Parts: sequence; C-alpha cells; structure tokens
Amino acid sequence: SHLSLDDELSPILRNLQNDLFDLGGELAVADESYTVISPERVSELEVILDRYNDTLPPLKNFILPGGTPNAAHAHLARSACRRSERRLVDLVLSENVNPQAIAYLNRLSDLLFVFARVLARRGGAEEILWEQRKTFEK
Repeated sequence: SHLSLDDELSPILRNLQNDLFDLGGELAVADESYTVISPERVSELEVILDRYNDTLPPLKNFILPGGTPNAAHAHLARSACRRSERRLVDLVLSENVNPQAIAYLNRLSDLLFVFARVLARRGGAEEILWEQRKTFEK
C-alpha cells in the first residue's frame, strides 16, 4: 500500500497477496487432494528472487532491518512470513500439509528480504550491518 500502482513491485506483491489468500484456503480445506501451491509457483518465486537479488551487491555480513519506511515494512512482512513458515512446520506434526506450501513460505520470506534491500537502496539508505557485541553494558 506504500508503493505507487506503477511501481514494478506492485503487481508482484499483489500476486503474492493472492497466493497467500489461496494458501490460507488450502489450509482451511484440509484435504490432501486440494492443493493450490504447486512446485511451479515456488519456482516462479525463485525466478523473481534471483532477478532482484542479482541487482544487489553480495552480502558479506548480516544486516539489521530498517533503512527506509518501505524497507522496514518489507522486513516486517518477512518476519511474519518466517513465523508462518515455522507454524506450518509445526502443523505438519499433526496434520497433512502440502510440502510446497512450506517451500513457498520459505522462498517468500527470502524474496521479501531481497525486496527490503531493494527498497532501502531506492530510498537512498545504506544497509546497517550487524556488529557483534563484545561485552554487555552494566
């Protein structure tokens, strides 16, 4: 909602939102014969991920979330997606779950991380590198 409609990421994000709605439906139906998330959809995510990741410098350090408001929103979405992935993995212990759904969420969280990096750069922000603390302050 923070991007203009003519932003190249807008239609991608809209498709992702539709996929997530479909995934929710797949989980709600809870029928092994009903699957919406396919290996092809996971592969499509990987293609998009690679296309945008190739525009970025390689990471040599962990980065902290933030940069610009749009990048922070992408990081927040990534975090929620990763949490959903973990909950879906837990669900596998008691229910039949389409393994492609888990793969989809995994790839989606990576894509949202890349989008956060792209959006931070667009906004002129530098990535904030994580620095390990040597000692705790007293």
